[in-house]
Amino acid sequence: MKAKSTIKIYHNEMCSKSCAALQLLDKNGVNPEIVSYLDGTLDTEELKNILTLLKLKPYDLIRTNEPLFQEQYKNMVASDEQWIEIMLQHPILIERPIVIRDNQAIIGRPIERLVDLLKETS
Repeated sequence: MKAKSTIKIYHNEMCSKSCAALQLLDKNGVNPEIVSYLDGTLDTEELKNILTLLKLKPYDLIRTNEPLFQEQYKNMVASDEQWIEIMLQHPILIERPIVIRDNQAIIGRPIERLVDLLKETS
């Protein structure tokens, strides 16, 4: 018998897409671990793990349309380590929602990506 998958969502309660993802999980009977990442508890190791699971470079996880990015970082050239540090200092810049199931991660937008992930768990 296969062990039940665990699901974790990095959630921003002020983001409509993140809230929609949480509602979809709930509607499908999934009770995820909710990480409110904006509170500053995300650390370097966890962020690097998320990037590895997403198969993304740090810059690719940044919300480049976010006003803070446009004002402070738009023309900045930085190393991967520097982008990670910037995301940890300003978690609002991290793309959302991020959903992790076991050793697989997605950015849950569009919502269809999350639907596909849920199909794989059933």
